[in-house]
Amino acid sequence: MMEGSGDNGSLKKSSVIIGRQPVIEAIESGRPIDKILFQSNVTGDVIGKIRQLAKENNIPIQVVPAEKLNSYTRANHQGCIALAALIRYMDLQQVIDHVISSGTVPLFVMLDGITDVRNIGGIARTALCCGAQAIIIPDKGVGALNEEAVKSSAGALEKIQVCRVGSLLKAIDDLHLNGIKVYVSEMHKSKKLHEMNFKEPSCIVMG
Repeated sequence: MMEGSGDNGSLKKSSVIIGRQPVIEAIESGRPIDKILFQSNVTGDVIGKIRQLAKENNIPIQVVPAEKLNSYTRANHQGCIALAALIRYMDLQQVIDHVISSGTVPLFVMLDGITDVRNIGGIARTALCCGAQAIIIPDKGVGALNEEAVKSSAGALEKIQVCRVGSLLKAIDDLHLNGIKVYVSEMHKSKKLHEMNFKEPSCIVMG
């Protein structure tokens, strides 16, 4: 069984990972990371390694003033902290492979430009009720999957798989390569998501 199947391994409590080496160890251990914050103008080989690891794992990076980091901790943060994620992000291809191998017709929902966390929670709730196995989000340009989003989802974000990708366009290409058709939702169409009958592998883009 794929790790997180039926439950994405959500963390019960978010936390701050302080310092360069602890951030590296957290990423390399597979701990889910929401984003990494760098103090302005920090440089060096270790910072470069963190940037590379973040790129490989689709973890967003923000460059912020020192005051921003100091608001998270009084400890010596070395110009770098990471915010642990509330949920465990899954690899898109692994989710596709798992769903197909289980004999289930893939039904995914992709979020594009949705920044209101309550809307994200509502979409997750509807997607789960409609039988969707996964939600696909970009690493930038979408609202944070924070406590409010999880609460708004009524627990759906703790049950449905969430795949974070570096590029939605590449994700769409990957879906096509796996025989999954991609549809774009429109506000003024007559049918709602729960009224659709998806007999073929499908992904609905919402945003």
